[in-house]
Parts: sequence; structure tokens; C-alpha cells
Amino acid sequence: MKTKQVVDLNGFTGVVMVPVYETEQAVVTFDNVSIPSKIFNGKKDTQYLLVQNDSVFIFVGIGKKIDYKNLKTIFRRIAKNNTTYFEKNSTLVIPLEASEHDVEAMVSGLLLGTYDLGHFKNNIPHPFLQSDFELQFLSTQDYTSTVNRAIKIAKAQLETLALVDLPPNTVNPKYLSQWAQEKGAKFGFDVKILGRDACEIEYMGAFLAVGKGSENEPQFIIMSYEPQGNTTPLPHIGLVGKGITFDTGGLNIKTAGMLHMKCDMAGGAAILGTMQLIADLQLPVQVTAIVPCAENAVDAKSFYPSDVITSYSGKTIEIVDTDAEGRLVLADGLSYLIKNYQPDYIVDVATLTGSAVGTFGYECAALFTNNVEMSQKIQLAGDAVGERVWPLPLWDEYKSDIESDIADVMNFSGKPVAGAISAAKFLEFFTNEHKAWAHLDIAGVAFGDGEFAKTKHASAYGVHLLTKFIENI
Repeated sequence: MKTKQVVDLNGFTGVVMVPVYETEQAVVTFDNVSIPSKIFNGKKDTQYLLVQNDSVFIFVGIGKKIDYKNLKTIFRRIAKNNTTYFEKNSTLVIPLEASEHDVEAMVSGLLLGTYDLGHFKNNIPHPFLQSDFELQFLSTQDYTSTVNRAIKIAKAQLETLALVDLPPNTVNPKYLSQWAQEKGAKFGFDVKILGRDACEIEYMGAFLAVGKGSENEPQFIIMSYEPQGNTTPLPHIGLVGKGITFDTGGLNIKTAGMLHMKCDMAGGAAILGTMQLIADLQLPVQVTAIVPCAENAVDAKSFYPSDVITSYSGKTIEIVDTDAEGRLVLADGLSYLIKNYQPDYIVDVATLTGSAVGTFGYECAALFTNNVEMSQKIQLAGDAVGERVWPLPLWDEYKSDIESDIADVMNFSGKPVAGAISAAKFLEFFTNEHKAWAHLDIAGVAFGDGEFAKTKHASAYGVHLLTKFIENI
């Protein structure tokens, strides 16, 4: 897809998308096209189509008050549901009232509308994806940089959607490590992969225990980014993402919901997509990201409930439940990051607990941190891009939930309450009292029902949130 900014429609024929704010005026007009407001007045989630002078005009209702998430969804819907009209080049009219934030949402939404969940079907690619397709932007103000940024955001999210939605016999730990290497070479970040032997040398006992029951070798992905030519100290952000490419529950095998456990690497996918976007945008920060990737499978070699394992940090863990495996790989990921890279800020992201879903449903992620400034910045970033978070406590009163008689800590409280909090307390135990650490439990927002597919599917939650947070540090 090519893009171009224009100041008029002289000589243009094709599709013209006209965003319209809800109005009480009697007539909605644009370029000699008039629509009585009784038929169309710009109400949110409405549209009106007409053909005039060999062009198709799609009037898009965006309502009185617009927010980033809704605007993005509206234009994703337009791109997805009107593919037959987009066989010709298209123009998006930028309203005079629109901000750069609004333009970013509209353009990202249009490109996200090209996503097709039918990865193994012989479907015809969306017209936007054709190399000769041109998308114009009609405005007297120069939005070139905003459009380019929006496209980069959408491309990173499209990659993340595919990583999470593809099946586990495609996306295994090796697939993710190869993806990281390929994107690192393309976008400009360094990648180091530690396989099973290297992880054994490093004594990553918690990480390796989870992958013992799978024939697919675990992969410990380490990515490092710093802008080209930088010579000054920059904020150093550390990211860790849970990369469990499939979760059977291990010997504590799941009795329900296993069909969707390909999504258990959505936290890791969010970190991978974020690294692509950060490097693509050339942000002036230093980032070290770790994605410990493994399959939690059932085999004669699987780790047992009641095992005691030694983590990378040297701290011992009593295994109460093998289905509480995500926190184990994150424990070694966090410890390795802190010991070897000493970042100023740390954020880990994981589809960690059903408890987070029970608390917030599918509306926001659970946020855990004792750093007030980080909490505020993450919340503001989430509100700005429509990926909301809300804080839960890390009070010391919850420490007893992870205290073990036989080891330093146990991986599961066994209680039917406060599961997201006890999981966060477990992770905190491996942060070496880092003063700027935050944990995001994205179990309710990373994968679920939506209007863009009949089945549950990925959301790419976290990519834009993390990038926006990092930009505002």
C-alpha cells in the first residue's frame, strides 16, 4: 500500500471515506454531496453509502465524543466490511476538527481491518495490501508523520495478532525465537537466544522445569535495542513477557478451556510486537526485553506437584500446581534481566490468572506496582490508546499466600481467592526489591470474543500501551 497526502479531489475516482461528527444540522454536506440529517447525521457506528461521479462515498458516523479505541474500531470495521468497494484507490478525508491522535486512530484502524483470521485458507488479500494500492489523505494540514506512525503501530499489532492466533503446531518456542531474529535484523535490535543447554549452564531451573514435558526445546529470547548513533545515557527499560506457546496445565492438567491455550504466549507476543514498534519508531530509549518461551506439556519428564526446584536467582520454589507455570518462567526472566542488565524500569506482561478476569472481566488488565509514578504513567498511557489498566494491591498481608514450609516460596496459594494478587506477590519475590517494577496481568484482554471473528481471537493488547508508556518516561 502506498500513501499520499492531497489537498483536493480533482481528477480522483475511487472510494472517499468521510468521517462525520454527530450534528443537529439539517443537511450533511461534502464536496457537492448532500445528505438530509434525518437519513444520516453522524451518529457513532453508522454509515451512509452513495455513488456519485464514478466514486463511492462512505460517510462514517463517529459521534459527538470520540475516543481512541472507538475511533480505531470504527475504521477497522469500515476496512473489513467494505472490501468490495476498496478495489479502487481510496481517500480518507481528515476533518478540520481532528487531532493528530484522531488521525493516528483512524489510519491504524483502517490497516488493522486487513487482518484475516483465516491463515490457512486461500483467501484473497485485502485490497489495502496490494503493492499498487494507494490510500490518499485529504487535508490542508500535513499529517505525513502521523500517518507513517499509525501504519507502523498497526503493522506491529498485525504481527502480534498473527503470533497469538496461529496454532501451537506452528507457533512453538523455536518459531518465536526465529521471529525475533528475523525482526531484529529487519528493524534494528539485537537478539540472543539461549536454548536448553545454555539455560542449564545458567541454572534456570524454574524456566527449564516448565518445558521438561515437551519435545519442543524451550527458548530464552533476549532482545536489546538502542537508537543508532546514540552517545548519551538513555532511560533503560526492561520488559519481560510470558511465552508459554501452549499450556496443558502439566500434570495438573486442565479440565476446561484448553482449546484456547495457544493464547498463553500473548504476553510474550506483546513484548515481541513492542520491540518491533520501538525499533521501527526509533524511540530515544534503551530497551532490554526477555521472552522465556516453553510449552507446558504432559510427558514422563514433566515436573511434578510437590517438586522443589531452584530458580535462576538461587531461591527455591515448591511446586504446588504445575498449571501455575507462567510465573515460573517469569521468575527466571525477571531475575536474569535484573542481574545482567540492571534496567531503570521493569514491566512484565502475562496472561497469568483467571482471577484477573474474575475481577475485571474483559475490560482492562490488572496492574500491580508499588511505584506510584509508574502506576500513573501506565494508566495514562492505557487510557490514551484504549488499552486500559487498573491497579490492585501488593500489600505484605498477602505474603502468607506464597509462604512454603519446605522451600523459600511456593508457586500457588491453593486458595480460591486473590489469585491475581498472590501471583503478583510471587513475581515480586524475584524482583530483588526493584523500585520501579510493574506487572500486568492481561488474561482478560489479550484474547476473547469480538466482532471481527466468529471464534475467540487475539487483541494485540499491550503493544501500543507499552510503547506509549515508554515514550512518556
